[in-house]
Amino acid sequence: MPKKRIPWEEYLEKISDMLDTLTNEQRTELLNHVSVVKFKKNEIIYKEGDLPTNLLCLVSGKVKIYKEGVGGRPQIMRVLGETEFFAYRAYMANEPFVTAAAAFEPCVLLKVPLGIVTNMIQENATLGWFFIQKLAHDLGQSDERTVNLTQKHIRGRLAESLLFLKDSYGLEEDGSTLSIYMSREDLANLSNMTTSNAIRTLSAFASEKLIALDGRKIKFINLKELEKISRIG
Repeated sequence: MPKKRIPWEEYLEKISDMLDTLTNEQRTELLNHVSVVKFKKNEIIYKEGDLPTNLLCLVSGKVKIYKEGVGGRPQIMRVLGETEFFAYRAYMANEPFVTAAAAFEPCVLLKVPLGIVTNMIQENATLGWFFIQKLAHDLGQSDERTVNLTQKHIRGRLAESLLFLKDSYGLEEDGSTLSIYMSREDLANLSNMTTSNAIRTLSAFASEKLIALDGRKIKFINLKELEKISRIG
């Protein structure tokens, strides 16, 4: 009889970069504790104020990291794509989550208890350096986004967000259409503006032949001009 397939086995390639930093004993220990969790579209993964317990890795789907702002309007801080690790910074800082996470679309995550991971980090400098690099990258991205969202005008912010989504999720096979379909509200929350401003600015971009709109689909027509608008703010 064929060997029964382990539920998480098909996803191991997604975390191969981390697994390559482990000793054979650590690899066995981690795989003994890894599990698969699935979330539906718009389902909450964790809330602001929750206590972190698991290292999470997104292996399928798309996730938004966001924070409740003034008046309860959420601000999307980051968007995650496949193979990204998250939900561990708060644990290492010994504090509850200061952001929340939710699924943009149906998602599959791998999770490992953070206690197991931190014990391995204490024994394995290579694994520790792996997560330091991840945190450093996220911090640099966060700093750049903060400047963009606070100093650019509305057109510059929306153009920057569209380019940010292109860099994060890529394009469809036509080489022009964003591979993520976001609601106007989510796009506004990513761009630090009201939904009505996002709708008006998207319509302006479409009328200027910079993009084409088809429901939630956004197709780039004049990428260079969008880059210019983002650059000058």
